[in-house]
Amino acid sequence: MTTTLEQPQTHHTEPRTLLPREVWRALTTDLVRAYPGTSRVLAERIIGQTVAFLIAGTTTEAPLRPSEPVDRGWHAFLLHTQAYQEFCDRHAGRFIHHHPDAPDMTGSDDATAARERTVAAIHAAGFDVDEGLWPDAADCTQCHAGCTDSPVGGK
Repeated sequence: MTTTLEQPQTHHTEPRTLLPREVWRALTTDLVRAYPGTSRVLAERIIGQTVAFLIAGTTTEAPLRPSEPVDRGWHAFLLHTQAYQEFCDRHAGRFIHHHPDAPDMTGSDDATAARERTVAAIHAAGFDVDEGLWPDAADCTQCHAGCTDSPVGGK
């Protein structure tokens, strides 16, 4: 008789299911228009990783930083203020602020460490990581550790 160990089933969330269809379409269209050479497929990948990044930031106290492509997706989403506010309220319970050039709250501005921390948080939040969209971390953060509006460490 042999026995096998069962591997825990990993659940991966599909970012597309977390936005209304019309919002998803508007965001991908905006990216295609704003960044010449961006295909609809690439725009959808970027929006998917943007959604994953934003939700991952609600699951950890560590400061996360987007990659350059994901930052473009975040900017596109921010311009759809009502949809962005509704997304934030639903998934974070608060508005997720974008802070360009915010210091890394870990005491190190090492882009590699920020990237690894962010990618790990996305994976831990149940999303697949599109490695091709995470070559580095941008100079901005969700800054939810230590800011005045922060649920973690705010005053």
